[in-house]
Amino acid sequence: MRMWCVMAIFGVGLAAAMPAPLAQSQPAQTNTCDADGKPANLDFVLKDMNGKDVALSAYKGKVILLDFWATWCAPCKIEIPNFVELYTKYQSRGFVVLGISVDDPVSTLKSFAEQFKMNYPVLVGADRDDVKNAFGPPVGFPTAFIIGRDGRICTSHTGFATKEQSEQEILPLL
Repeated sequence: MRMWCVMAIFGVGLAAAMPAPLAQSQPAQTNTCDADGKPANLDFVLKDMNGKDVALSAYKGKVILLDFWATWCAPCKIEIPNFVELYTKYQSRGFVVLGISVDDPVSTLKSFAEQFKMNYPVLVGADRDDVKNAFGPPVGFPTAFIIGRDGRICTSHTGFATKEQSEQEILPLL
């Protein structure tokens, strides 16, 4: 856990100093990921902030924006309202946002989710290094992965991404 905090603090500083166009990103090109896209491991069950089990595999066949974030992360606080908007706009087309909080207690998650009007699943990632490591692990926060319907990671980036950038990455996959 301590290693995650050190990496997160370093990553947040790096991400905050980095303009959005310079954030690590690989844009999606077609309605499925290319053959070089790494398959996403969705074989995990996490608790949501209400204590309900959520199987990531239940979202196979959808376009997934998987966001690793924390309540103390300044770029996350800017990005989350964009994800709320995108989820509202594209949910009916098979798009889902899954927010995995990396180290916050449930009580903090609930008040944060209410304050930011988070309308998508908020999952508890504290003490779940297995999930974090399956995707990288993230070197900073936020770290987002866009997973195509075919289950491949199409795009990933660490640091703040604008709503327009995120939308540009998901639209070809819908």
